[in-house]
Amino acid sequence: MGSSAKAATTPTPRLRAFNGPAVLSYGFRPFFLLAALWAAIGIAIWLLAFAGIIVLPTSFNPPDWHAHEMLFGFAAAAVAGFVLTAVPNWTGRLPLQGPALLLLTLLWLAGRLAVASSALIGGLTAATIDVTFLAALFLAVAREITAGRNWRNLPVATALFALLAANAIFHTEALVTGSTPALASRLGIATLVALVALIGGRIIPSFTRNWLSKQGEGRLPAPFGRFDQATLVATVIALTAWVVADDAILTALLLAVAAAANLLRLCRWAADRTLREPLLWMLHVAYLWIPIGLALLALHPFVAAVPSTAGVHALTAGAIGSMVLAVMTRASLGHTGRPLHAGAGTTLIYAAVLLAGGARIGAALFPQHYAPLLIGAGVAWVLAFGLFIALYAKALTTPRPR
Repeated sequence: MGSSAKAATTPTPRLRAFNGPAVLSYGFRPFFLLAALWAAIGIAIWLLAFAGIIVLPTSFNPPDWHAHEMLFGFAAAAVAGFVLTAVPNWTGRLPLQGPALLLLTLLWLAGRLAVASSALIGGLTAATIDVTFLAALFLAVAREITAGRNWRNLPVATALFALLAANAIFHTEALVTGSTPALASRLGIATLVALVALIGGRIIPSFTRNWLSKQGEGRLPAPFGRFDQATLVATVIALTAWVVADDAILTALLLAVAAAANLLRLCRWAADRTLREPLLWMLHVAYLWIPIGLALLALHPFVAAVPSTAGVHALTAGAIGSMVLAVMTRASLGHTGRPLHAGAGTTLIYAAVLLAGGARIGAALFPQHYAPLLIGAGVAWVLAFGLFIALYAKALTTPRPR
């Protein structure tokens, strides 16, 4: 009785003794670093390709390569860093470390090299190498959630499978039809935005409540409830409709409903009380891009001056890019034992990525200024992620201070 009760109440340790390189001690370390590196390098390459200065030996045309690498290179690495860190906390099981984490990292790197050189090694070979990373990540996360009987987080594993499917469809569309993989791009974007809505809806009110509770009396974020559930359902339905029939009137109406619901959801989280802490207000601002992007997509069928690319980049450069940096900065500080406070450098990171999102939407809305706004957006994006590397690489690659 005594021993069994003790076993039942003693939590499973989340870390084992690890004597290898610190960067391989936890999933967020290599993948946050790689996500930031590829975000900066990938956009720098895209700007050079846009200017006609370089030509990559890839079978994708430059816009398709850019879309693929931001969705299934940069964003997939950021997702990997998050889930490989969050799943042990959700399940109480040990995290992926050492050789297994190194293998997953090498699979991601192999995908980037394969896609960049697909014109040399062949599209099918490149596709096979590239999809292996997301397949391995999905299997690793699904195994942990199943073994830990953590059924509440099955939607995260489902989203990883959808991202894997989107990547496979992207390659298939390009190989079989030779056309721009529009369906796969929309599926990849929709999956990532749904993840931001799901995970953001957990961490933003939670972190805000914890911080505000220490500040004294005042309004706190509304707890998760039926309105949040309805908003998530409305968002998934609208995004699914957009993937299948992006220009349909019904899709536009569903997107408008989802935009309004997400805006109301955000208003319930006491964002106005977080202005003294950039680590917090950035999470709220990042989430704000979701209703903006959904609203722009809803307007597109009715307003000729609002191209679909405006909504697409509000969701990608805006919501995904901003939320990735908001989460990476906070998690990198917290999980490496640093104070949870954004200094001037981190605040500059946030300003740069928000400027990048705004300029990229501006390039879509004001075609007469397309080139300077596009270049400005790219430069601001590279600055944001380059600053992240400069400020956080040491924390991500060295042992946690005792």
